[in-house]
Amino acid sequence: MQERANILVTELFDTELIGEGALPSYEHAHMHLVQTGCEAVPHRATIYAQLVESDMLWKWAQMRPIDVDGHRLMPPGAVQECAGAPSVCDIQLSQVPTDAFTAISPVCTMFSVDFSKPVSSAAQSYTVRFKSQTGGRAQVVLSWWDIDMDPEGNIVCTMAPSWSYADPHAYPWRDHWMQSVYFLPAEENVSEGEELMLMVSHDDYSLWYSLTHSEQNDVRVAPFRPCCTCQAHLVWTRPRFGELNDEQRTESYVSALRSILKPDSVCLSVSDGSLLPVFAHLLGSKKVFSLESSGMAKQVIEQVLHTNSLKDGVQLLGIRAEQLSLADLDGNQISVLMGEPYFSTSLLPWHSLFFWYCRTAVAQLLQPDATILPRAATLYAVAVEFQDLWRIRFPCGTCEGFDVSPMDEMIQRSLDFRESWEAEPHPLWEYPCRALTKPCPVMTFDFTQCVPEQPISSDGAVPFTGRGRCHGVALWMEYQLTDDISVSMGLTKAVSQEGACEWNPHRKQGVFFFRSAKETSGDGREDLSYSLTFEPHSGDIKMDFSITES
Repeated sequence: MQERANILVTELFDTELIGEGALPSYEHAHMHLVQTGCEAVPHRATIYAQLVESDMLWKWAQMRPIDVDGHRLMPPGAVQECAGAPSVCDIQLSQVPTDAFTAISPVCTMFSVDFSKPVSSAAQSYTVRFKSQTGGRAQVVLSWWDIDMDPEGNIVCTMAPSWSYADPHAYPWRDHWMQSVYFLPAEENVSEGEELMLMVSHDDYSLWYSLTHSEQNDVRVAPFRPCCTCQAHLVWTRPRFGELNDEQRTESYVSALRSILKPDSVCLSVSDGSLLPVFAHLLGSKKVFSLESSGMAKQVIEQVLHTNSLKDGVQLLGIRAEQLSLADLDGNQISVLMGEPYFSTSLLPWHSLFFWYCRTAVAQLLQPDATILPRAATLYAVAVEFQDLWRIRFPCGTCEGFDVSPMDEMIQRSLDFRESWEAEPHPLWEYPCRALTKPCPVMTFDFTQCVPEQPISSDGAVPFTGRGRCHGVALWMEYQLTDDISVSMGLTKAVSQEGACEWNPHRKQGVFFFRSAKETSGDGREDLSYSLTFEPHSGDIKMDFSITES
């Protein structure tokens, strides 16, 4: 640069504001690139936070006690005392209903950064004092930010959730910037009217929160951000914690196991970091083995067993299914093969078919009449109209008077590649949609048999029953644990008459987007046609959906 600039224009932000290096970048710019007294666009940013009690969100942070047939399975002390994963939990906070949390603090302005002045990336802390609005358990901090584009603050871009708006319809939907959820290192009991101090600390890339009582005067910045010391928060994602804490889901698995287990059962569990083998032992199985190829996951389950004096109840094998031998099973053949199934590497719903491949790998170790749980999996599909998610794939056209069609065309060309015709994973509980067809089973996988050598194909059509604008197809797995017990990784309730969908919040569903949206009449004139092929050698499902005239 021949001379220093007097205007600094940037877009360096993420959901946490500073997670992409905004602070050191601004620090460097003021030291080397811009004049003193320059103007920055945006001009300033402000961080807001609200302390809440939320059973729904806290289940994503800590393992709860689990009751199994008169036994109470307790979480390890190391897990209960752990501050949790250091990374921010970014979600569409607008989709967390207001009755799912109780506000303990008002919305607090935590701190602001003026980008037109020198910025420091050094660790700092800021505190806000308030009186507790209600008594309860302080657990979670909901946080977001806004930016003033001009010095006067006349042009504001805010990330505030929709329920903070007087008119929720005025809420501008975004997916590139959302809101943040921070979990306190430990929940704290507070009383209504109690003087509290909420502290936010940051280093150059991250934020963390802590709560102190007014009589505690130590408000220095924590030297290090909280981090996981128990390994469970590194093995289990936050949605996985929520899944393990789901009482209704646990009851489905326990009921299914109770119906098939016998006193002489020899069980093998194939899932990552699963509690199913612990349940099987508590329900009276003779022997229980569990494949845990991840050393860290194996250590976490060992902690659970040790805490509950069950160390000899489950034998953990740190090997893969294809490596398993009769000697590893102490000479016993397997009478019950079980899985949730859950694998940490799964992205799309059908990636959990890895369980089927494991079942095939251990086929020679199964008793002739062995029970497989789940006995089958069914892939379901439903055509949907998204409230907002469609925006991530559709052209912009003109934006604020600027023609961005060259960018649209470039993106569209990239979507011509085969990879872009495939489904992509999304947690649909965060993205409201409306069903335009009835949910339909489109392919079934029989786990009582080995993976076939030849591809499995499925073709068919489903009539559109809803009028709307169809953006794509939602896909999920449902597992048949027994004849009368199944668990859904997608829809958790029947679709309402208006088409409203309620989705499993602990798993991601698949979404197949159409190249362009199409209006549907809902009077039977259009069908959702599908053609799917499961390729056994790759484990992938090639799929094609289209809207056809009946």
